[in-house]
Amino acid sequence: MYQQHVVIDGLQYSKWNRDYFMMLHASGIHAVHVTLVYHEDARTTLTRFAEWNLLFEQHSDLIMPVYSAEDIESAKASGKVGIFFGAQNCSPIDDEIGLIGVMRRQGLLIMQLTYNNQSLLATGCYEKQDTGITRFGRQAIAEMNRVGMIIDMSHSAEKSTLEAIEISERPICISHANPLFAHKALRNKSDTVIKALAAKGGILGFSLYPFHLPNGSQCTLEDFCQMVAQTADLVGTDALAIGSDLCLNQPISVLEWMRNGRWSKVMDYGEGSSSNAGWPDSLPWFTGKSGMENIYNGLVKTGFNEQEAGKIIGGNWLAFLRHSLPTRQ
Repeated sequence: MYQQHVVIDGLQYSKWNRDYFMMLHASGIHAVHVTLVYHEDARTTLTRFAEWNLLFEQHSDLIMPVYSAEDIESAKASGKVGIFFGAQNCSPIDDEIGLIGVMRRQGLLIMQLTYNNQSLLATGCYEKQDTGITRFGRQAIAEMNRVGMIIDMSHSAEKSTLEAIEISERPICISHANPLFAHKALRNKSDTVIKALAAKGGILGFSLYPFHLPNGSQCTLEDFCQMVAQTADLVGTDALAIGSDLCLNQPISVLEWMRNGRWSKVMDYGEGSSSNAGWPDSLPWFTGKSGMENIYNGLVKTGFNEQEAGKIIGGNWLAFLRHSLPTRQ
């Protein structure tokens, strides 16, 4: 049954407050990968850590920080929601390789090498030319491997992603994206990428963001579960997870910050259509407290057994983190 499994959402950037923490707690979610920063530099990233330290202090009855896989098991045992941090860009390390270790010690467990654009490390998925992993990127990957920081290629272009999978000595993640066969979006991943990811022990978190789903905001639970099933036919179930990319209750200014940062003076629509200017309509079967349980039940109805469905809603994330993160001393 749903309640017996470890439940992990592999990516969110919702409006963090007590009401939302209470909803997460009621949903049966045991841990969430929280986007700490998008385009923030190293100094501002430290402020984001300080802001979360205050949230942990104020809501210690509901949430706790996660530094290792063991902390997620502790969160489940104590009835709390574990929070582990990631960056959706490499901006927190500025251009200084030593800051990878510094940020890892602060609790930054995951870092994307790019966010849509070309970065110092790799090419983003919106660039017309993909030059692959840069010289700095190769050294950054080695350092991330050394300190136990997970590489995330969710917003990266194909060549860069395949090179990161090959170069990294540790499995990497694509925390929030969908297969390209399900929907033609620049951020969705080809069969080639998904197979390479799975072959090296990596993990794919299926996104619930409507712009990357079949039928957009009209995507049904059945549509979503069929997409998962088709991907399982491609690579099996061990590499499949959920990374909802949920951004509930956020103002339009947050969407503009995600897309524009400080690099553009005009709105960047990403996929090339001004119809994507605002937040898409939410999926009614996912955004409430029953969202992950609905996915679990939908997967079982689609043909997955209870063990397989449990792995997809959290067990695979836990196994991946247990393998990828050093045990906390």
